[in-house]
Amino acid sequence: MDLNDAIHYAQLVNAAYAVDPADVTNHVGDLVPADTRTHKVVSSIFANDLATEMHPERGDQRVSIGLILQDANAGDVVIAIRGTEGIHEWIHDAQFFPVQCPFMPAAGNTEDGFTDMYSSMRTGVDATSPTVVAALPKIKFPRQITSLTICGHSLGAALATLLALDVAANTVDKDFNFPPSVYTYASPRTGDSQFVNMYNHAVPDTVRIANRVDLVPKLPLPPLYEHVLGLYDLSSITIIPPKFLIKPDIACQHVLTSYLYLLSLQAGGTILPLQPICAL
Repeated sequence: MDLNDAIHYAQLVNAAYAVDPADVTNHVGDLVPADTRTHKVVSSIFANDLATEMHPERGDQRVSIGLILQDANAGDVVIAIRGTEGIHEWIHDAQFFPVQCPFMPAAGNTEDGFTDMYSSMRTGVDATSPTVVAALPKIKFPRQITSLTICGHSLGAALATLLALDVAANTVDKDFNFPPSVYTYASPRTGDSQFVNMYNHAVPDTVRIANRVDLVPKLPLPPLYEHVLGLYDLSSITIIPPKFLIKPDIACQHVLTSYLYLLSLQAGGTILPLQPICAL
C-alpha cells in the first residue's frame, strides 16, 4: 500500500465530512484541495441517515453523505463517503440484523442499517433521483476517466464497500467500464461470508485500514459477519516503550483525524494533527 495515497483519499473523505449533513445543496463545481492535488466536485451524494433505536426518525432525514470528484488536472475519479454520528448509537443497539444484498442476490446478506442507507443513496435530494451506480455512466466528467477510487470512513466505509461491489457487478464491462479501487478507514463488517467471498473476487484492489484499538472494525461479530480482504493494521499503542499515541478514548481511537495522524507518522512526512481533545 502507498501511504501517501491512503492519506490523500482520507483527506477527500474529510472533505465529505466538511459538508454540513443538513446542507442538501449540490456542491458541483466546488474545488477540494487534498495535499498536492485539487479535485473538482462533479456531484454531491445524498441519503437517508442511519436509523437507530435511539433515533429512528433519522431514517427519514435526507442528508449529504458524500462527494463524487475528479482530479482537476487528470482523469482520476474519486467517490468519498463520510460516516455519521449515528454509528455510535448503532454500536449500542447491537442487533445487526442481516438482510439480502439488494443489488446482487447471489452476494449473500448484508447488515440491515447499512443496507437501508445504501439503498437510499442518490445524486439528488429527491428519492426518485438516480442511484450513484445508475448516475455514473451519465455524468459529464470534465476529463476522460482513467480510474475510479471509492473511499469512506466508519459507516461511510461500509457504504463504500457496498458501492464498490455494486459498481464491479453492475457497471464494469457494461456502461461504466472502470473497476474500482477501494480505500476504507475504520470499516465495520458489512456482510456475511458469502458477501465477503463475492466481494473479494470482484473487488481485489481493496485496502481496509483499521486501528487495532478502534472498536468499530470489531463489529458486528462473526460468524454472521466477516471482513473483506485488504487489511492494513494501524496501532495507536507502541510496545517499546509501552504508551498510547492517542488518548485511550473510544471516539478518539475512531475519528478519521486519528487515522490520518497514525498514517502520517508511518509515512514519515508532515505529521497531520490530532483533534486537540485526543492529544496526550
